[in-house]
Amino acid sequence: MRYDESPGKTGRAANSPGPAPDPGAPPRAAVSRPPDPWPPVRGERPALDLDSGRYLKIWQGPQHPGSTGNMALELTLEGDVVVDCRTHVGYLHRGFEKLMERRRFIQCFPIVCRICVPEPDFNEYLFAAATEELAGIAIPERARWIRALTLELTRIASLTMGLGGQAGAFGLGTVGQWAVAHRDFVLDLFEELSGHRIYHMYIIPGGVRDDLPEGFAGRIEDVLGKIETLVGDIERVMFANAVFKARARGLGRIPPEWIEFFGVTGTTARAAGVRRDVRRDAPYLVYDELAFEPIVGTRSDVYERSLLRKEEILLAVRLVREILARMPRGPVRERLPNPLHWRIPAGETYVRAESGRGEYGYYLVADGTAYPRRVCVRGASYTHAMALLEELAVGVSVADVAGLMASLQTCPPEIER
Repeated sequence: MRYDESPGKTGRAANSPGPAPDPGAPPRAAVSRPPDPWPPVRGERPALDLDSGRYLKIWQGPQHPGSTGNMALELTLEGDVVVDCRTHVGYLHRGFEKLMERRRFIQCFPIVCRICVPEPDFNEYLFAAATEELAGIAIPERARWIRALTLELTRIASLTMGLGGQAGAFGLGTVGQWAVAHRDFVLDLFEELSGHRIYHMYIIPGGVRDDLPEGFAGRIEDVLGKIETLVGDIERVMFANAVFKARARGLGRIPPEWIEFFGVTGTTARAAGVRRDVRRDAPYLVYDELAFEPIVGTRSDVYERSLLRKEEILLAVRLVREILARMPRGPVRERLPNPLHWRIPAGETYVRAESGRGEYGYYLVADGTAYPRRVCVRGASYTHAMALLEELAVGVSVADVAGLMASLQTCPPEIER
């Protein structure tokens, strides 16, 4: 079976036998291509001949340690080294964006939180913020602080589970078990706050569903103490582990010049030394009133990205404490029109937030009816886990692919919207 180059993607191979070659036909001339403007990223690669017996093709996934959701990797190996990688999604597609265009604005809320399981609240917040902007609704001051509190608790839960997945991908199963258990402590808080552990549906247009329960701040503090203890344990067991350091250092290094080209955001970009954080670059809610600076790295490999996420957990802990200390009293929700007859004025907007995996955005168009005209969701995984992963996997041992994938905080449901 001959590996031919697929159209539209320089140097890629397609898994198609194609028509049988004519033995009497002259040899095909080499295809002339324009100079590649991004030689480090899209440099030409030779076509791979699977009939040579030199290469082996395997499929990895669609289940992966450390990743929430399903996607498959089509890997071509030479020995145990990846020489070509293609990502395949399609296992989860539920058409979120089109579903929302057939539902009233208030009916979209049970949908948006399901777009990304580890971080549902960012979807709730962004859809609510976009709707409020188009409808001209200003939420109460206390609701802004509670929303920021909710998003930072979500960040702690997501990054903690992500660190556990990163450790599990390299065989450190104990850290993974610790991380899942401590994420459950945060989910206990959400269950008390909203009645739901995973999909909270707590941030709604006009504010939040209800005020914080009595004594809630004290129970948050108990969980934050457990998280800080966990981070100390992870430092000793994971980051000081000689095997983890040997495998993660130098793996999946992202050059700074790739950041803009691939649209890399979040800790993945900051690990490359790029100071990009929506909370600072385009402040929303109360982030312009909080004391913090983005944490930036230099080495930009799997070890550095993991290290930054550990520090981001501690930063989120400090932000939660500051929010609790400064949160004003007052109402938490603005009264809305009857949701069954609620028509949003025509217009369009794009709102964004800094999720645990990078920039998250909602583009929303209203045409004056009770239904969204167009909804488009921008998540970090769309570029991190597809185009970027395909480039980074080349030259990597097949044993390290799972760790590389986890380091990009892949969330397949977010890709398939």
